[in-house]
Amino acid sequence: MKQLTASCDIQYPNFHFQVDVEIPTEGVTAIFGPSGCGKTTLLRCLAGLERSKGGRVQFGNEVWQDESQGKFMPIANRPIGYVFQEPRLFPHLSVKSNLEYGLKRTPKDQQKFSSEQIVEILGIQHLLDRRPHFLSGGEQQRVAIGRALLTSPEILLMDEPLSSLDVTRKREILPFIQRLDKELHIPIIYVSHSLQEVLQLAKTLVLLKEGRVTGVGPLSEMFSKMDARTLMEESHVGAVIDTTVEEHDTEFGLTKLGFGGRHVFVPHQDQPVGHELRVQILARDVSIVTGSPSFQSSVLNIFKATVTEIGAMNSGTPFVDVKLDIGCPLLATITRKSLEALQLQPGQHVYAQIKAVALRQDLLD
Repeated sequence: MKQLTASCDIQYPNFHFQVDVEIPTEGVTAIFGPSGCGKTTLLRCLAGLERSKGGRVQFGNEVWQDESQGKFMPIANRPIGYVFQEPRLFPHLSVKSNLEYGLKRTPKDQQKFSSEQIVEILGIQHLLDRRPHFLSGGEQQRVAIGRALLTSPEILLMDEPLSSLDVTRKREILPFIQRLDKELHIPIIYVSHSLQEVLQLAKTLVLLKEGRVTGVGPLSEMFSKMDARTLMEESHVGAVIDTTVEEHDTEFGLTKLGFGGRHVFVPHQDQPVGHELRVQILARDVSIVTGSPSFQSSVLNIFKATVTEIGAMNSGTPFVDVKLDIGCPLLATITRKSLEALQLQPGQHVYAQIKAVALRQDLLD
């Protein structure tokens, strides 16, 4: 697997962007953070659309930029596909001709994908004869993705491609982006400030805050790190778990999801049995019980757990984070008073309770 490394330092009038980062190029890597933190700037540096003094960008063994050596490869020479926030299709050309524009830019012996393959994956066969102004926003963006892919890039850069779409169109296009990852195996670097998009798509997370990279790692680990609330908004902190739909309880409006030999109930999901679904369990929605849970409880999801770590206690806040192991990491935010009352210690066996209504699914809201 090739690594993509970048070192960039750009001083804007009111913003200093200073990044040193190594990005794995496997699956979807999300660049995530609040508006104005530098996400698009980082993507533009990787693409060669933004140039920094003293900057360096390398993909595998190929150096795209090294200012110390006077080397700078323009975007046209970098093996990337770039999808902007707006589709930027040629309005006077049909969908088919827009796609062919991407294909014609690549010599035949270097073409990785066929038009037919991309058209099928993106579900745009019925659109080929139309012009862009007859397409919905989601359809236009799918065509833009197809055009970028038909240049046969080694890596696809996507700059908030769903930001201009309404919820319905976002729901429409996300499964197609997932298919790109699963069927074409092309690494994707995906910029977004939408937590739900990131939860649904990403394997790896690059966190940005005020022009700096604050963390890089597997998505499932980054949201449940003990210092996660210093890296992202508190409302985002919590375990991310990949599950599979096992069955539906239509009488009570619930869906049973399985993971690692365990299961969890969530509000009904309109997905078939066997469908993979990613859920987030927010730290604020997890409670801890010591002793045997022989009592009757309204909470459906109760797991045997082991305390693995207790966060630092700050007298300025009544809360403390407790990391649990339920077969995967789980984070609970409880009061310091509760911590003292329960006498929690690392290694202690407890029970974790999670309300079904508290679970956040990978659906857009």
